[in-house]
Amino acid sequence: MKSLVPVSREARQLLCRYSCANKGRVITTPAPSWRRPIQRYQPRRAFHESRNLKVVKPYLLADIGEGITECQVIQWFVKPGARVEQFDPICEVQSDKASVEITSRFDGVIKKLYYEPDDMAKVGKPLVDIDIQSDISPDDEALLNGGSGKEADSSPAKQEQEVEQDLDVGRNDTAAVTGHAPPPQPTQTLPAKPQRQLGKHASLAVPAVRHMVKEFGLKIEDIEGTGKEGRVTKEDVQKFVKSSKESQTPSATSTTPTLAPAPIQQVDDHIRPLTPVQSGMFKQMTRSLSIPHFLYTDAVDFTALSSLRMKYNTYREKSHRLSALPFIVKAASLALHQYPLLNAHLDTTTNPSKPQLLVKGQHNIGIAIDSPAGLLVPVIKNVQAHSIESLAAEIGRLSALGRSGKLSSADLSGATFTLSNIGSIGGTAVAPVIVTPQVAILGVGRARTVPAFGERGEIVKKEECVFSWSADHRVIDGAMAARCAEAVRGYLENVESMLVRLR
Repeated sequence: MKSLVPVSREARQLLCRYSCANKGRVITTPAPSWRRPIQRYQPRRAFHESRNLKVVKPYLLADIGEGITECQVIQWFVKPGARVEQFDPICEVQSDKASVEITSRFDGVIKKLYYEPDDMAKVGKPLVDIDIQSDISPDDEALLNGGSGKEADSSPAKQEQEVEQDLDVGRNDTAAVTGHAPPPQPTQTLPAKPQRQLGKHASLAVPAVRHMVKEFGLKIEDIEGTGKEGRVTKEDVQKFVKSSKESQTPSATSTTPTLAPAPIQQVDDHIRPLTPVQSGMFKQMTRSLSIPHFLYTDAVDFTALSSLRMKYNTYREKSHRLSALPFIVKAASLALHQYPLLNAHLDTTTNPSKPQLLVKGQHNIGIAIDSPAGLLVPVIKNVQAHSIESLAAEIGRLSALGRSGKLSSADLSGATFTLSNIGSIGGTAVAPVIVTPQVAILGVGRARTVPAFGERGEIVKKEECVFSWSADHRVIDGAMAARCAEAVRGYLENVESMLVRLR
């Protein structure tokens, strides 16, 4: 073997200057033999590929509405190991105002679910962990294909060491590091996307149907859904209840009557957690206890209003007919224009020692409705700019969304005054409770026909409805509340006076 020629100190210095000047560039001219060993150990860089490290992102629950700090997880659409893409639904949550479907902002693999169905999730806290690496790791590959994932288990330190070795060598093949090629791995086809299926994390139903399921004391995952994407419908629940009763009914095997005494059915106590809507009502009504309510009631003659409505509705379809409610809402808006202090919010937080009234310029009137999920108060915005016909259309739209459980947070926020139409269910008079930070509320009873005296003393039929007002007596005196109530009564009993003031 040929021996190497010794290198002098001056030659090494010259070689060092040459190497620094060229900064690692490849030398194309033949080099003397005494320089080859040194060139062989020069650091070399090249383009190569290496396995991506895992990047697990916690997916935080974003703010879904004003003042909402927590919401209930209704159902999961994914489970650990499921592959998701951007805008794929992850779960459905429900606050005390509305239900919202949470979608993914990343492409990746679900690693962890932080909550179970019916748990309360905090806004700003993690919902799930998502592995957003572009290449699926062996763990995810084994998990998606039903394996345990132990074969692909490796520590992060080991993976980093392999990446550093790749950088030093400048190649991405395993044989350059280990000295031998690994055995070929069989290719596996990953499922494009897990289908929604019946089970703990994938039971689908709108809040109205889910409320019905709770009323019957059933588990929604036990019911087979026939709706879109396996959704459980109202008919599915009714069919399930009917089949359960039929299976529990004993067949008559003997015609001989028995005289045994009927057993006394034992009904056990059970705990029933509050729904998100009930939890929100609990908090709101607890705050309302601190308000001294001034109650004012009076009967309003609906005879002229009913006559006008009958003429208008004669040749119109049922869906386009006008009820008394849009007239009441418009009359309340006209009265609030005369008495703006009743269309205000009481601010006691900015300076607790000096409370102040924030008088609202817009008339955003909330309409309390009875939905399958409970009491909801959707808000009609800018009532002062609406006609009576457009108010009727907006009331119909909000009522339909409330019945289907699809009201958004925007539909349920921003009210400056509330109207509770309890008369649609029954009752003559009501003592409505003020919703903070508002200062007034109007309750409308059921309209009924009563006998009354005419102008000449004769007995006539009259249709009347009792209006019940509540005002915050800390800032609204009784005289102002009574004047506002009288203004509303005047507009409804003399509809012409209201029509000439419409904008």
